[in-house]
Amino acid sequence: MSEDLYPMKNPAETMRDIMADIGHHDPVETPEGLDLTKPHLVTLPIHRKVENLTTHHRAALEFLKPARRSGTAKLKDLDSLILWANRFKGDTSALFANPEMSAPTLTCIADYHGAGAIDPLNPEGDPTARHCHHRAVYGFPLSKEWQAWMGISGRALDKDEMGEFIEANAKDIMDPTPPVLALNESDKNQPWENRLIQTARQIEGRYGQLGQLLAMSRRFQVYETSDLTVKTNRDTGESEIQFLNEHKDADGKALSVPNLIIITIPVFLNGAPYRMPVRFRYRKSGSAVKFILSIYNPERAFEAAFDEALKIAADATELPIFQGHPESS
Repeated sequence: MSEDLYPMKNPAETMRDIMADIGHHDPVETPEGLDLTKPHLVTLPIHRKVENLTTHHRAALEFLKPARRSGTAKLKDLDSLILWANRFKGDTSALFANPEMSAPTLTCIADYHGAGAIDPLNPEGDPTARHCHHRAVYGFPLSKEWQAWMGISGRALDKDEMGEFIEANAKDIMDPTPPVLALNESDKNQPWENRLIQTARQIEGRYGQLGQLLAMSRRFQVYETSDLTVKTNRDTGESEIQFLNEHKDADGKALSVPNLIIITIPVFLNGAPYRMPVRFRYRKSGSAVKFILSIYNPERAFEAAFDEALKIAADATELPIFQGHPESS
């Protein structure tokens, strides 16, 4: 160590001067018009370490004002999602519809990626890319009626369980109109009447009235006749007794209960009701009889209700709708 640089005074003073020189640092002022896409470097006294202050600058800016919008809003109705989308939408915003019957959703991404192909050779990155961090999600609430009927659809119910369900949900059951009851298709009928008639003919069914089901649910007893035949359902492969007129009631009279009923229920909460045929079947299970209520083609009603909601959203927001899930944020 040169005495010219550090003349010997005493050991304490010498070490003080040495440490002061080693610990010296030069302040680097933040330049005007700082570009946060480029690093801002300063030297530190620890072995002349170079420190990047960019993260500190960004944190300070974020503390004072968010650099971008982020977060996911969870909305309770379709109108709220439309209002949210119109409030924050831009040229690249988009809607994503998830048509899952058990949990349908509609998502708006305000800062979705722009259209067009990427340029992987662009040194400044993809100019159409966005963060996709600003979102709103609306989960369509299924109506209580839809959940109740879908919950028992296809299940084998005993007599008491079936009777209690019919009585509790009698308001959902619609008596067929005379043309539907007679399966009389005509141009004079309403379009929905002809659709129900066509469905009944396709599955070899006939419609019944609520009073028949209520009466049966209260006092149904089955007495087998000697010529009872058991048939196989071609749709499910299960053994069943297809028509109740092969049985007699407690008074010895032939039972005549149809194998189709009509329900009128909304798919979504506070939504428009949809008319749907429900197949009514029963089968022997040991010494007991099991009843089966199956909604015929519920997917059709769900798709109609879902598509109607999407059309409302598309018309109100003028945003493109993609069926499926967006990229993970």
